[in-house]
Amino acid sequence: MNNETKNADVNGNNGDQATDSNERLMELIKAVHHNGLTALKMYFEDVEGQVVNQEKYGPVFLYQVKDESKNGYACGFFLQELVSRFQSGGDPAQWMSSFYFEMMNEAGGRPFPNPPATEEAAKSIIDNQLVPACMEAVREEFEPEKVHVGLDMNEQHGPVLEAGFPSIRDGNNVCAVPLQLLFTHLMLNRDPAELLLQGLYKIREEHGLQ
Repeated sequence: MNNETKNADVNGNNGDQATDSNERLMELIKAVHHNGLTALKMYFEDVEGQVVNQEKYGPVFLYQVKDESKNGYACGFFLQELVSRFQSGGDPAQWMSSFYFEMMNEAGGRPFPNPPATEEAAKSIIDNQLVPACMEAVREEFEPEKVHVGLDMNEQHGPVLEAGFPSIRDGNNVCAVPLQLLFTHLMLNRDPAELLLQGLYKIREEHGLQ
């Protein structure tokens, strides 16, 4: 946690305010990390965790659990989604553990993927693995309804994968997720397609569709 977010003094605030803000962030990260460990230990005996700083998305919480055969399963979570879960009044432990139980359907453990060594290798993963898998998952989820899925360029976020319903003519009918965020989910052993599916279900809800 040596590279945590530094608060820029953009408003002319004094250094004490920046220091206080950074200390509050560090305390929040420490508390969330502890809560994550505690939540997972409700379901698994062997739990390890650490926090790393992702340049684009901030603190990422990495947890590994082991099954009875001591096979390790790893998954990562973002600060904001964990804070939201812990404050929701629901069951964050059940939510977090569900990712591991799903991975345990594959015997032998599942560590984090090795990060690509070059930009070319990363592009290959995105083009040949990530994008096709997301497209297939979205189309299968809403069959037989026709769903548009394709790549686009966003001025603010760069390359995005967008999906939408051509049948919806009024109002918003498309959601778009940056490829970088989808790729980050993949590297954290999360299903990138879930981001698109959540966006599409939200669109249907907004239009009163089940």
